[in-house]
Amino acid sequence: QVGDKVMVLARSGLWQEVVNVPASRTFLMPEGMSFEEAAALPVNYITAYMILFDFGNLRPNQSVLIHMAAGGVGTAAIQLCKTVENVTIFGTASASKHEVLKESGVAHPIDYRTMDYAEEVRKISPKGVDIVLDPLGGSDTTKAFNLLKPMGKLITYGVANLLTGQKKNLVAMAKTWWNQFSINALQLLHHNKAVCGYHLGYMDEEVELVGGVVAKLVNLYSQGKIKPKIDSVWPFDQVADAMRQMQEKKNVGKVILVPEAPKEESKKEEN
Repeated sequence: QVGDKVMVLARSGLWQEVVNVPASRTFLMPEGMSFEEAAALPVNYITAYMILFDFGNLRPNQSVLIHMAAGGVGTAAIQLCKTVENVTIFGTASASKHEVLKESGVAHPIDYRTMDYAEEVRKISPKGVDIVLDPLGGSDTTKAFNLLKPMGKLITYGVANLLTGQKKNLVAMAKTWWNQFSINALQLLHHNKAVCGYHLGYMDEEVELVGGVVAKLVNLYSQGKIKPKIDSVWPFDQVADAMRQMQEKKNVGKVILVPEAPKEESKKEEN
């Protein structure tokens, strides 16, 4: 209804002050949720929920490898893993983020910059893991597949390795593309493993499916089992700085854009 506070799911066009979207792409915000949390919830948590539960079929006593564990989808996935009993979480992130990851429930943070994460996983779990969430692409998808236990599942949902810094490095992009994982049905048969691909952007027509996931997430939020982690909030005129925050991998949680800088109410009150 007019005046309702809602979350919006749209592929693009949201970085502006006035936005027009179909009502079917809006979801009522639960009681007590801030607008910043509402902005942080749909894309990251729908993605994490569907790849962990709908594709991954996560169950008690399983193990999960989460890449970019301190990012938006990573933090959502960690929280969702914690809703299932006795799930062991491996998470890759730069060393400066490891303490935060441990506090949030990652049993084994791994610094992908200084060590081979596949070797580190094998040291702790020689058979590998049950589920790998792969936002990286390239040769990392092959490593992910090889890290799966029998009946394990690899869910690929991005190609972050194609993004190689501020300027496009065509050689690095070509290398990533060349090293992209490829397997045929017969090979899968012998491995007893599953490979799934996920892209929320192509779920536009799946209103009921996505709506059902949002309802489950709102329920989990209302129970206090999930809470979007906001790294920082930036006004539109600082969008370049906001992007740099992510590009330089400084963020822990979601980077949020708002039309204008938050008003500093406390300073006004003091004056």
